[in-house]
Amino acid sequence: MSLRVLHIDTERTWRGGEQQALYLTTGLARRGVETLCVGQPGSPYVERSAAAGLAVEEVRMRGEADLVAVGRLRRLFRAWKPDVVHMHTSHGHTLGVVASRTGGGGKTVVSRRVDFTIYRNVLRLSWFKYRFGVDRYVAISEGIKRQMVKDGIPADRIQVVHSGIDLGRFEGVDPHDFHSEFGLPAGAPIIGDVAAFGWHKAQEYLVRAMPHILEVEPEARVFLIGDGELRDKIAAEVRDLGLEDRIIFTGFRTDVPSLIKGMDCFVMCSVLEGLCTSLLDALALRCPAVGSAVGGIPEALVDGETGLTVPPRDPQALAAAILRVLREPELAERLRENGRRHVERGFTNDTMVEGNLALYRDLTGKSVA
Repeated sequence: MSLRVLHIDTERTWRGGEQQALYLTTGLARRGVETLCVGQPGSPYVERSAAAGLAVEEVRMRGEADLVAVGRLRRLFRAWKPDVVHMHTSHGHTLGVVASRTGGGGKTVVSRRVDFTIYRNVLRLSWFKYRFGVDRYVAISEGIKRQMVKDGIPADRIQVVHSGIDLGRFEGVDPHDFHSEFGLPAGAPIIGDVAAFGWHKAQEYLVRAMPHILEVEPEARVFLIGDGELRDKIAAEVRDLGLEDRIIFTGFRTDVPSLIKGMDCFVMCSVLEGLCTSLLDALALRCPAVGSAVGGIPEALVDGETGLTVPPRDPQALAAAILRVLREPELAERLRENGRRHVERGFTNDTMVEGNLALYRDLTGKSVA
């Protein structure tokens, strides 16, 4: 019998984790693994999985205490008999473990994509959730694994499998002409950040770095690409610093690869970061990158080789690193070429799928077919 893996994703929207889950399931299917994708009715995860030709099952899941959902999952496990239940979200973690342990769901695997502590409340109730019922965790970076071990999860239950990107997305991508679209002076350096405006993405530190950058590169522009709940707060800080003509908010864009390829420097100044696929995209597109030395970022940006890293929450250090990229062409060229090779070696869809597949084989003792 072939290996059978059931995947659970409880998100109602489409984010990076759902894209990684879809890359995984389609890659497994191509390798002969029987795959079933379980998600919220009408969710992008279900719709895109079905469009990719994968088997899907819609289960309404109203939070991690939804006993009705647990019952439906138990019946599904008993009927489908998976060798592995792989859970891709926090709520899916709870529901899937309870259903699997009471309904014969096989081995349990949970993906962990953030480097936050697992203890999100003072009662530390997450200790029970994370210590029991999971055969193996998949951490998408060593940084996440270190935090989980610090939180008390045994290291031998955590397997690091880096997120992967589809290099085929970048074939034939032309660099965006920022100067034409935004009426910039010829030769104005382009610095960019692609991220949702959430607290841990910390775009305010790039904003605060800008006055230091302008002292040396007075025509430089920063483009903040994306949207989110803290955008207005960041925009207010830009106004307070009088930088409205130097820091440009583009909002949500569908041409992100072209935008990244048109940048002189990509920046990811997060204060917490599991890994960041936008950063991997930048390396794949040969855009020199600067990032905070937090979470999984140093695994993508090997300082001085594939990128530059700086301490988090340090606008002056961030500005200095960006200026090195802008003013040292030999360094920028080395980062471009080394960054691309680094992604090709360890951060592609294929390496991610093979890493998960090796974990399934280790847990079950079964081959693909």
